[in-house]
Amino acid sequence: MGERTVADLVVDRLRAWRVPRAFGYPGAAIAPVVEALDASGGDPAFVPARHEETASFMATGHAKFTGGIGVCLATHGPSAVQLLNGLYDAKLDSKPVVAIVGEDVSGPLGGAHQEIGLSRLFGDVCNQFVRHGRDPAHVPALLDQAFRTAAATRSPVCVVLPIQLLEAPAPDLPLQSAGVITATPGVPLARVLPHDVDLDAAAQVLATGQRVAILVGQGGRDAEDEIIALADRLGAGLATSLLGKPVLDERLPFHTGVLGEVGTPAAAELMGGCDTLLMVGTNDPWTDYYPMPGQVRTVQIDIDGRRIGTRYPVEVPLIGDAAETLRALYARVPDRPNPTWRATVENSVDRWRLEAADRAAAPAEPINPQLVLQELSVRMPRTGAVAVDVGSVLYWYARHLELPPGVNAQLCGTLGSMGCALPYAVAAKLADPAQPVIALIGDGAMQLNGLAELITVSRHWQEWQDPRLVVLVLNNRDQSGMGGGRPTTDPSRRRPDVPYAGWARLLGLHGVRVDRPELVGAAWDEALAADRPCVVEAVVDAAVPLDPPDPAFADLRSIVADGDAARRVRDRMLAARTTVEAEDLV
Repeated sequence: MGERTVADLVVDRLRAWRVPRAFGYPGAAIAPVVEALDASGGDPAFVPARHEETASFMATGHAKFTGGIGVCLATHGPSAVQLLNGLYDAKLDSKPVVAIVGEDVSGPLGGAHQEIGLSRLFGDVCNQFVRHGRDPAHVPALLDQAFRTAAATRSPVCVVLPIQLLEAPAPDLPLQSAGVITATPGVPLARVLPHDVDLDAAAQVLATGQRVAILVGQGGRDAEDEIIALADRLGAGLATSLLGKPVLDERLPFHTGVLGEVGTPAAAELMGGCDTLLMVGTNDPWTDYYPMPGQVRTVQIDIDGRRIGTRYPVEVPLIGDAAETLRALYARVPDRPNPTWRATVENSVDRWRLEAADRAAAPAEPINPQLVLQELSVRMPRTGAVAVDVGSVLYWYARHLELPPGVNAQLCGTLGSMGCALPYAVAAKLADPAQPVIALIGDGAMQLNGLAELITVSRHWQEWQDPRLVVLVLNNRDQSGMGGGRPTTDPSRRRPDVPYAGWARLLGLHGVRVDRPELVGAAWDEALAADRPCVVEAVVDAAVPLDPPDPAFADLRSIVADGDAARRVRDRMLAARTTVEAEDLV
């Protein structure tokens, strides 16, 4: 065994922080850390990605799926630049990630090959913490401070370590473990509850509401029971943000679905009809779909006070952990459900479910993409994870895929960057190789990052207890936009058609190509029963409309909760849509 170096100290600190793996792309200035990881016996492991951007997405995906701290590695110059996309994803979705970047300081300042001002480069995305290592004796404490900051602020941080420092002999230091946090990173590190006076004020607002709506974001995770209990106590309807979709059981009869442009008419109607709004752990950016200003009284719960009131005016802010705060509210709110309002909400949900089925059954050439997600919905494994990319697939996921309780789903929710889903899926699968993982991707995102990262899948899959990693590619061959409209007829703007399923087979994986609607279900059955990862290439129609719901389209206060009224409302909605489409043709 050779002399221990500072790079070995870096690996020691990763191990002390219980980091199971670091994602990266090897380069000269970070090579000592990669070599030390290779010598660590897999504790932690080094996972090489095909690109630094996907390595940073993997680190962020690890943080999203596990609640732990993601770690990514890169060398200086262009390699460091490529980390930014995944780090901004972590910043905007509030996930802890530590980026460790190697640097070569042997050349003259301002003239070295590939030199970039790393402090400025990472100064915005890692604004909570960017530090350079200078002294071997300081490296352990520097890394501890980075991890503490990432966990406490739920944000990405950056540590820059020169190769000359990494190759230096490790100083003879005592084991420094004081910086290690034993609690799960990413959740409150202490009990955080609002003041009693604020809880009392919030309870008064909720108790006087006649038509209560609860909007749930990712901050409601692990508070499902408390949310449902309070909703039943108030007779409230539920909606979620896109990031909050996995939090609640979507089979609940008063769950209206996802709010926003990618969401459901039922969620928009809920916002249009409520007089009181409780927001739980959400920073949903679809502000056009919130109630009209002045329409409602509002209470917002968030662990981070900086997010209170950023999307909608708030009467009573509650800074605290969602589950504990909701339990305190429940004890203060009288049991006064409004059966008329609850029945009205449920009627709206029933109408939407019928409409969703009609949309998926509509003819298309060759396949309706909504049908592909609906056929998956009835076959979803009861456990596991789902990674979703950006594009029209996001619309179909939000509306047509019913997540079983306990299935975790993640996406690049706030940044909205294409190419995240397959790196996310790799991170989820490595974190729990015994569970199935499904990635939902458009052909544009698949060409951007997915084709290369299938190589990473082919390298690791035989180590997995459950080999199922199913990648859906919605192949509509259209790069004119998000899809959902008339596809371009200009050959120069048509996306090249790639044999996605064939590429998977070349890599030793399974591949299924389906271009007939009656075979979609069988394609999913084959993929989910395969003995190895599988790409399902569904050839879909780019002209299927996205149909964003109208903000607050129907004020539910005017709808009587009975079947005849529901049918009349649905007829009016269909008539209105027909009129709009006819006007578009004039």
